[in-house]
Amino acid sequence: MKKFIAVALLTAGMGTVSQAHAHRAWMLPSATVLAGDTAWVTMDGAISNSLFYFEHHPLNLDQLEIVDPDGEPVEAQNKASGKYRSVFDTELKKDGTYTFEIRYSGLVGMYKLNDKPVRWRGSADEVKDIPEDAKGLRLFEVDNLMQVFVTKGAPTYETFRTQGVGLEMVPVTHPNDLFAGEVSEFRFLVDGEPAEDLNVVLIRDGIRYRDQVDEIQLKTDAGGGISVEWETPGMYWLEAELEQPGTRSDTTKRRMSYSATVEVLPL
Repeated sequence: MKKFIAVALLTAGMGTVSQAHAHRAWMLPSATVLAGDTAWVTMDGAISNSLFYFEHHPLNLDQLEIVDPDGEPVEAQNKASGKYRSVFDTELKKDGTYTFEIRYSGLVGMYKLNDKPVRWRGSADEVKDIPEDAKGLRLFEVDNLMQVFVTKGAPTYETFRTQGVGLEMVPVTHPNDLFAGEVSEFRFLVDGEPAEDLNVVLIRDGIRYRDQVDEIQLKTDAGGGISVEWETPGMYWLEAELEQPGTRSDTTKRRMSYSATVEVLPL
């Protein structure tokens, strides 16, 4: 599975696969807004061609982190991985907004060994472990962040904390307060600075049952912001990708991506 994730990360970073046919990594919550004294959410995770449909590979949950409304870590329960998807449960004990995220930062590479192509993933310290007789080595810096937000009771903003590294999204409109017929605003940062002219794609669920993907394509303004007018309720997958020159002497490119699953509710 680790080898496949490396391939998926590298392919996504290259931006050479069309949106209609790319493998997409995603998490899908059973609900994004809950109420009551006892509240649980079940999260599915997968890598697939059709969004929110299980037909290719389970999502690796090794890097999963869950943060409660006070910024405290929460343990995922009942984690399991099957043939096509991974799953876990989370009890929402506090009122407010929880952040679920998976982040991978490191290096991926490609080389040939004994005339066979090899894809590699690791840290900067592990580059030395690549065989000396590897041919055509190409290394890429990768930073990929995937998030889902779930709220129990009233939405809160305390968990929307950025690290100032890679591509990050700062909600202006709360991601659990999205409604069809309304306009929502989001802001994107790259290394803590506004990500101007960043291409952002939004795709509604159900593409398996549509002739067209019907993706929404937007571009950020000078402040890194976008405005989205939601026409149809449903689950949406949001993604942005950015490529820059590598910051290390041995890396060719730096490839960053941000993705999130958000739910748009009917008025």
